[in-house]
Formats: sequence, structure tokens, C-alpha cells
Amino acid sequence: MRFGLCSSRILCVRVCAVSFLRVCGVKTTVSMPKRAKKNEEAVDGETGNGAEPAKKEKKGKEPEAPILYEDPPDKMTSKDGRAANMKITSWNVDGLRAWVKKKGLDWVRKEDPDVLCLQETKCAEKALPSEITGMPEYPHKYWAGSEDKEGYSGVAMLCKTEPLNVTYGIGKEEHDKEGRVITAEFPSFFLVTAYVPNASRGLVRLDYRKTWDVDFRAYLSGLDQRKPLVLCGDLNVAHQEIDLKNPKGNRKNAGFTPEEREGFTKLLEAGFTDSFRELYPEQAYAYTFWTYMMNARGKNVGWRLDYFLLSSALLPGLCDSKIRNTAMGSDHCPITLHLAV
Repeated sequence: MRFGLCSSRILCVRVCAVSFLRVCGVKTTVSMPKRAKKNEEAVDGETGNGAEPAKKEKKGKEPEAPILYEDPPDKMTSKDGRAANMKITSWNVDGLRAWVKKKGLDWVRKEDPDVLCLQETKCAEKALPSEITGMPEYPHKYWAGSEDKEGYSGVAMLCKTEPLNVTYGIGKEEHDKEGRVITAEFPSFFLVTAYVPNASRGLVRLDYRKTWDVDFRAYLSGLDQRKPLVLCGDLNVAHQEIDLKNPKGNRKNAGFTPEEREGFTKLLEAGFTDSFRELYPEQAYAYTFWTYMMNARGKNVGWRLDYFLLSSALLPGLCDSKIRNTAMGSDHCPITLHLAV
């Protein structure tokens, strides 16, 4: 009751004061505090797709369409005005024989790169399908596979022009026995294709991965002192939060641990540049890997694990770094580099 009486007196005083001012010719506005809306929802800016805040869906409402990445038209001229004259494609095929059966080579012939690099071939050289060993478009073919486990790991490089020299591994037996690296020397640069080891479920190989990162970085730096290089392949890390769909839920999972991300950062600090981020620094939803489960590719719930890294000396000739995310045949999509050398 006291509260009501007090409120009435305050209102009376306000009304009287306003009346007095109006009599004196003074313009007045009376503003009353607005009541807060009931059940007002807070927006925290963190939603499932990183775009609009989540809304409560009515029963039976269709889910929101996924945000897809559209690969823009190829840029064929470098910043310094030179025309691209080297085209390199890299693809983790997740099993070479299965990929061939899924018509992966049809896409390669349309893309028509000067060099084709493949990772996770899972195929011994003696078991290579004739469809790829007999390709006349690429007369110079190089294969590396696991010495201990057949059907595990493996990389390949197919070239239109014969390299000056080709080597396998990085010079350390503990790494080289898994068949993860091929290096080709060309007149003006080295090309390295790599399938970097995964830290595995439960991070059981994280310590090994950390050792690999140190040794691989030293190997690449040694090459770079002789001649600039291009590194391509499945590097098995999403470097920044923009490089995967669900960063919060994957901080303790292989491919996005602080240790793996730091290893990639140190590689960049050693003088190498992520070509895609160099050209498209703010581009989100651009992924190269999607698990086969839960329709992840259709929903574009993916990771960017495949890269072209360049020595600083090659950056002026960078024309474009492409993510061919519509190409099917693997749980990864191919990536292509246009370079003026």
C-alpha cells in the first residue's frame, strides 16, 4: 500500500511540474520507462553454422540450407603481371584403386595439370591399376608406399615433364618407412608432396606427430636454402578456426590440437606461405575434407587439411590457389595451384 501511495505522489508531482512548464511556454516530453519484453532471448553470436543466430524451429520446419563454398573463376595472372605457366594438382584419394573405379582419372584429364600429386594411395607399386600406370599424358610417374604395412599411407607424383631429380622420404628412417614424401627437383623450384601423419584417434600418435613436424620442417628449410619450393598435400591439420566447421568441439581431436596447429605456425614462420590464405584471407566454409558419416559433405561440415605452401621467393608468381570441392571420388577434394615460374 505504501508503495502505491508513494507512486501516486510522484506521478502527481511530475504532472504538476509539466503543467507549470507548459503554462510558461516550455516544450516538454514525458518519458516513462519501458517494460522489458517477457522471454527476451540473448544472442551470443556463436551458432552452429557461424552465420545467423539459432532460431527455435517449429515442429516439422525444414532445416536451414548449408553454407557452401563456390570456387571462383581461376586467376591466371600473378601480381607481378606474369601469366601462369605451371599447374599442379594435389588430391588425397583415400585409396588409389577405389578412386580409379570412381572415375577419378576422368576428372584429372579434364583438369589437365602439369603435375599430379596423390596422397593416401594405400597401394603397393606391384598392385597399381593399369588405368593409371599406362596414362600417356604423364610419362614420368613416381610412387612411394609403406614398407611395413601394405595398404597404408603412400604418395605418388605424375609429371608431364621429367624432373631433374626425384627423391623419396626426408632422410630419417623412422619417417621414411611409411612412404609419405616424394620430392621432385625442377629447374627453378622443388616440388614436395606429402601425406603428413595423423595424430590418430585418442591422440595416440601425437608425440610422433610432434617429432615429425620438427624433422619435416628442418627438411623443407634445407631444401629452401638450395632452391625455392612448393609443398602440397594432406598436411592433416586445420590451422585456424576458420579452417573447419566446428572448432569448439574439436580442440582435443586429431587435426586441431594446439600442438599440431603450433607445428603448422612454426612452418609458416620458417618462411613458407599458405597460398590459399594469402589470396583469400577471410574466406570461410572452404574445406577439403569431409567425413563419410552424417552426410557431412552435403552439409559442408568439413576441414581444410590440404594445402599448397610456397617459399617466399615464389610468392610474386602466385596466380591462384583453388579448392575443387565439387570433384567427387574421395573423402577429400582436389586442390590446384596456378603459378608463374
